[in-house]
Amino acid sequence: MYGEEEMERVEKEIKECRHCELCKTRNNPVVGEGSLSAKVMFVGEAPGYYEDLKGRPFVGKAGKVLDELLESVGLQRNEVYITNVLKCRPPGNRNPATAEIKACTPYLDAQLGIIKPEVIATLGNFSLSYIFDKFGLKKDKISKMHGKVFDVSTIASIKKIIPLYHPAVATYNPGMKEVLVEDFKMLFFTLAKNTNTNQQQIIFL
Repeated sequence: MYGEEEMERVEKEIKECRHCELCKTRNNPVVGEGSLSAKVMFVGEAPGYYEDLKGRPFVGKAGKVLDELLESVGLQRNEVYITNVLKCRPPGNRNPATAEIKACTPYLDAQLGIIKPEVIATLGNFSLSYIFDKFGLKKDKISKMHGKVFDVSTIASIKKIIPLYHPAVATYNPGMKEVLVEDFKMLFFTLAKNTNTNQQQIIFL
């Protein structure tokens, strides 16, 4: 299938990538995983310690929170697509550098083109910043934007973008779990509405 072949090509390019210094310190690049026909695509910021070891996205503490949030709205990992802005772990889990984001986001753009999401859910500030800049949307602090639905028109369709807090926030501030749960309800409502009208898919980045 075209989508599978294209994603395999992107995965090969990521594994061979030498466009920034992160290739020298990574154990495994983290391409992403999930359904290529997903209705939801999540985009985080970068792999962490366990993601780097296993080569899979969101498999540490934040991943457990994400799994719980998905289950709370009746979704499973194999129904969505999960990836990050960066495909390699920054040493010490530091924030992504501007040059690293510039070098890596063509891969994210390619994944978006393959999956063709109608709804994009960003996880955290770096994902929010890149996706909103990409689609020419005005951004603000995530504390003011989380859980809201933003429409953006493209040549092919009208996409919906839903900024969410990164699940890691609930690992050091348990009170934020309730905020995430409520935001995921909005995500599910948007997904259900799109499914009922047969118009759109939802993707969390």
